[in-house]
Parts: sequence; C-alpha cells; structure tokens
Amino acid sequence: MNRACLAGVTVGDGLGVAVMGALNVSPDSFYPGSVARSGDDLVRLAEQMLAGGAAFLDVGAMSTAPYLQSDIPASEEADRLASAVHLLVTKLDARVSADTSRALPARAALQAGARLINDVRGLTGDPGVARAVADAGAGLILMASERGGHEDVPPVETVLALLEESLAIAFQAAVSPDGIVVDPGIGFFRRRGIPWYEWDCRVLASLGRLRELGRPVCLGVSRKSFIGALAGEDDPARRLPGSLAATAAAVLGGAHMIRCHDVAETLQAVKVALGVHRAREAG
Repeated sequence: MNRACLAGVTVGDGLGVAVMGALNVSPDSFYPGSVARSGDDLVRLAEQMLAGGAAFLDVGAMSTAPYLQSDIPASEEADRLASAVHLLVTKLDARVSADTSRALPARAALQAGARLINDVRGLTGDPGVARAVADAGAGLILMASERGGHEDVPPVETVLALLEESLAIAFQAAVSPDGIVVDPGIGFFRRRGIPWYEWDCRVLASLGRLRELGRPVCLGVSRKSFIGALAGEDDPARRLPGSLAATAAAVLGGAHMIRCHDVAETLQAVKVALGVHRAREAG
C-alpha cells in the first residue's frame, strides 16, 4: 500500500481522502480569496477551514503561480512564513504546512512549528530544503514543475520522471520515505508544445500511473487556470463548480490528498467521489 504519515496523520491507500486548506500571506496570490491581510484575517480563514474539515493548513508567503513574477527576498518570505505559522500553531493548534522552495523560509517555518514543507519545485530550487526537512523530521510534499529536459516526453511520463528526480534528492538527504507525498503539479507546465489545459487534463486522466512511485498522491486543482480555460471563466472567484468537478475526477483517479481553497465544499465532493470510487473498486 502507498501510505505516508504527515504530522501524525496517515494518508494513502484504503483511507479517506485528506483535505488541505490553502492560505496565503502574500498579497499577490492568483486567488485573492485565499489571502489573509492581517493576523486576525489569517486566524479567521483558518478557523473556517478547520471547521470545514481540513486535516492540514498550507500557508504560503510568496506566490508560486508560474505565470506571475513575484520573487521577494528569502528573508522577507521567511519572516512572513514564520509569523503566520507561529500564529496558526499557537492560536489554533493546527497541523501546518509551509509552501516554500527555499531553505531559509523552510527552516524558519519549521522552527515556528510547521510540520510539513510543500515544495512546488520538488527540491530542485534549493537543495537546502531537503536538509531542513530531514533535520526537522518533517513531512514533505514533492511537486513536479517545469524545468529543462523531457521536452518530447508525454505528460504523465514527464511528471513521473521529474518526481523520481525529486525523490532521489530527498532520499539522498535522508528524508524519511514514510513522510513523503507526491504532487503532479497541475497548472505548472506551460511550455510543452500543447496547451497547458490539455496537459493538465491528460495528467488527471492518467493519475493512477503515479502509483508507480510508491508514494501517496496530493493534488491541487482549486480555481486553477485550466478550469478557467475549459469552462470559459477568467475570474478565479467564479471557478468553484469547476474546481469541485476536477476534485471528483482526482479522487476517482486515486488521489489521497486534495489541496484547496474551499474546504467544506471540497470535502463534500470528496466524500461523494470516494463513495463511487469504493463501489467501483468493490466491483
């Protein structure tokens, strides 16, 4: 069975699908509804997500959308993350994941109480992230994202190859395999010779192939641009129906975790899709 233990929660085969709420303390997030502009805002949004059934809260301090230019100094990201994580841990006793690809912010977040690192670059942006996770004994979400190589390889095979590279980096740094989850990076491939929304659909349609990696699968589809392209909706604030449809497809495809902005609504979609998935598995 593909299973992992993240912050004391076991996810994977034969278990319910865990939902992770996405929060941002960066003002340039692609979806303003996820942005907390003050500490009170952050706690309020987090409380709503926890009440809606979130098993984890994932907080980011710098937008990672591939079509936005949003780099800030690592020290600024570290300060933002540490402050947000500390608030969520002390006020709500929540299981917090830090969304970062740089070692300085990762270490600051872990020291502040984060128990997971969600690295959208799959440890290829800064090798110090792997060491920070290993030193802290923390959990890790490895996401596939576009980089050089694999130009002529089909979508799922590309994602598999990239995630294998990331897993090798994690293992070399002595990150425990039992605490690693993989993410195929929906929305993060833009220069592959086919429209990005077609790429994302192909990956979603073949999600079961990721089982070859031996790790549970996390997916983030919430309000992303492929939904807007398919549905003809430019405004991320109006993409909830498409997000729920994509969530159901992900669960039916075998996803073990869903990262989202709308926890209660997503959890309802997850439960229905999971019921269908289990019935199909039972024959």
